[in-house]
Amino acid sequence: MARMLVLLLVFSVGAFAAPDSQRPNIILMVADDHGREAFGAYGNEAIRTPHLDKLASEGLRFNHAYATTASCSASRSVLLTGLHNHANGQYGHEHSYHHFSTFESVRSLPVRLSEVGYVTAQVGKFHLGPREVYRFDQFLKVKPDPTLGREERNSVGMAKAAQALIESAGDQPFFLYLATNDPHRAHLTNSLGDNTFGNAADDEGQGLARLDYKAEDVIVPDYLPDIPEARRELAEYYQSVGRVDETMGELVRMLKAAGQYENTVIIYLSDNGTAMPGAKTTLYDPGVRLPLVIKPAGNYSQAGGATEAMVSWPDITPTILSLAGVQVPGDEFHGRDISPVLKAPNKTAGFDEVYGSHTFHELTMYYPMRSVRTRDFKLIWNIAAGLRYPFASDLYVSSTWQGTTERELVRFGKRTVDAYLHRQPFELYDMRGDGSEAINLAEHPDYQHIKQALIEKIRQFQQQTSDPWQYKWEYE
Repeated sequence: MARMLVLLLVFSVGAFAAPDSQRPNIILMVADDHGREAFGAYGNEAIRTPHLDKLASEGLRFNHAYATTASCSASRSVLLTGLHNHANGQYGHEHSYHHFSTFESVRSLPVRLSEVGYVTAQVGKFHLGPREVYRFDQFLKVKPDPTLGREERNSVGMAKAAQALIESAGDQPFFLYLATNDPHRAHLTNSLGDNTFGNAADDEGQGLARLDYKAEDVIVPDYLPDIPEARRELAEYYQSVGRVDETMGELVRMLKAAGQYENTVIIYLSDNGTAMPGAKTTLYDPGVRLPLVIKPAGNYSQAGGATEAMVSWPDITPTILSLAGVQVPGDEFHGRDISPVLKAPNKTAGFDEVYGSHTFHELTMYYPMRSVRTRDFKLIWNIAAGLRYPFASDLYVSSTWQGTTERELVRFGKRTVDAYLHRQPFELYDMRGDGSEAINLAEHPDYQHIKQALIEKIRQFQQQTSDPWQYKWEYE
C-alpha cells in the first residue's frame, strides 16, 4: 500500500520522464502579431520568408492552427500552461496598470520541464506574470546593437543570446522559449505620422529606415480596406516579419554549427494575428487562425507536408511535454497531445473543432467573447453585446483605421464599419462559402438548428473548463 501511494504521488505531479539520452532539445519560438497571411509557406508570394519556409519544408505545416484569444499576455499564458486564460487567471495584459496575472497555483510548462531535468531558458518578450509561476532556469540577455533605434527590436540578437545554451548542450536537454517583439507595432511615430510596425530607426534615431517593400508590392487581405494607408502599413509589417525570419535563420545556423539541429524540435507560431483592426483582439479568423510549423527531432518522414487537423494553443504544453518524454495526466490540461498528428498528418478524425475565449486585451477593453469553430461553421457569443466594440490603443491610432474614418468609408474590408463596431449577441458564419465571416446567419431561420447546437457546444466547453462567464447564461 505504501509503495502504491508513492507511485500515485509521483504520477500526480507528472514526474515520469524518458532518460535524458532519448529526449530532444525543444525550441518554442513565438512571434508577436504574425498573421498567417504574411508567410510564404502559407501562400503569400509577395513576402520573403526563406528561413521560415525552409523550416516548413523540413517539418509539418498546420493549416488549421488557432489561438484561443488574440491578445498577447492571455495567449502566451495559454501556450505555457495548457489552460484557457479564463481558467489560469491571465485575463488580459500583464504589464503596467492592466495588471492581470496568472494564478499562483498554476504549474507552467517551464517549471514542469525543469523538474524533469531540462535546462529551461527564456529570451525576448515575456509579458506574463508572476515570474515565479513562469520560472525559467535562465533568463538570457540580449547584447546591445547600436545600429538599432530600439533595443527590443533586436530579434536576431535574441537568437544569438542563446548561443552558449546551444553550444553547451550535451547529455542534458534544453528548452528554449524565444519570443520576438517583431512584428508588433513599435508605438513609434514616424515622419509620416503613422504608428509603425517597428522598423529600425535611421542614423539620427528618427523616422524609418529604408523599406525593402513598396506599398504596391503587398497583398491586402480581404478583412482590410485597400487604401494607401493600409498598403503602407503592410509594407512596414512585411519588413518586421523579415526580422523574425532572420531570427529563425540565425537559430538554425547556430544549431547546425553546434551539431544540435537534428536532435532539436523547433516549434514556430504566433501569439495572435496582425496588429490591424479585424485581426488582433478579435475571434475572427485573421486574429486567431495562425501559422504553426513543427520540425520534429531526427529523420522526419513527413517533412514538407501539411495537415488539416484543427489544433489550438492549449495543445502546445501537453504536446511539448509528450515530445520531452514526460507523462502527465491529460485532465490537467484543456489541450491535448497533438504529436500523433506529426506521425500521421492525414489522420484528422477527432481534430475537427476548436474553441476561443477572449475577455480583455487592455484593462479598458472589456469585451468577453466565446466561440466554437468547426470545419463548416463558426459561432461567436458576444457576451457584452450592446457595448461598442473597444479598440486596442495601437489599432486605433493605426493609419489604416484613421484613414478609414477620415475617408468616411462605409465598409472595412468585407464587413461594414457599423457591423465591426456594433456586434450582435451571436455571430454565425458558414465557413464553407464565407471564409471572410461577413454574412451573419445567427438570425436566419434556416440556421437555427445549427446555432442552437453550437450554443450547446460553447456551454459544455465553459462547464468543462470552469469558465466563470458561464453564469451569464443564468442571469442575463
